[in-house]
Amino acid sequence: MKIFQIGAAGGVGHRLAKLLTQRGDAVTGMHRNPAQAGIISETGATPVVGDLIADSVEVLAEKFSGHQAVVFSAGAHGTGMEQTSLIDGKGLEKAAEAAQRAGVARFVLVSAFPESERGNGLGEGFEHYMRVKKTADIYLSHTTLDWIIVRPGLLTNEPGNGMVEAGVAIEYGNVRRDNIAAFIDAALHNPALSRVIVELTDGDTPVAEAVSKVASARA
Repeated sequence: MKIFQIGAAGGVGHRLAKLLTQRGDAVTGMHRNPAQAGIISETGATPVVGDLIADSVEVLAEKFSGHQAVVFSAGAHGTGMEQTSLIDGKGLEKAAEAAQRAGVARFVLVSAFPESERGNGLGEGFEHYMRVKKTADIYLSHTTLDWIIVRPGLLTNEPGNGMVEAGVAIEYGNVRRDNIAAFIDAALHNPALSRVIVELTDGDTPVAEAVSKVASARA
């Protein structure tokens, strides 16, 4: 499979790129910061310069052309509400439209668990982030794309064990970035999992089995 990653140098993105290339997929990783090119190259993916804010839909569509799937795990990462709106919000909308124009049907979005860090008093910036992520989910779910929205719990950097809990509605909890990457890797290669929002935490089910279970429940 030929896969285009937006956010390929990020915490989940570079882990996913490595898994995909190890299984033999051809991966293109988009980055804005030149320093990120090396991180992407080390995974076996091909880095390409791109900017969700500056690039037009037409430019993004040209980059996506020839790929079979797009994975969007980019984010503003606390750089301010305006950046959140432009990257997590409008950036997702542009990428989804570009995918449709380029004829790339499969689209995976890494979103946010609705209960994420609620009650911790993280301020208006965080509340804005959560609103933008929800609006982005709604936008993607109304497209004609073969979409999957993954809503991970609280992200951790513990080494992955390939064991998760996944479903359309589960209790909030922690999830290892390695496990998120493994779940997306399996989800991309299971065409039965389609047009569904999946909540994801660490758990007791192997990722491939978890993907199949969610797909079967939707059948």
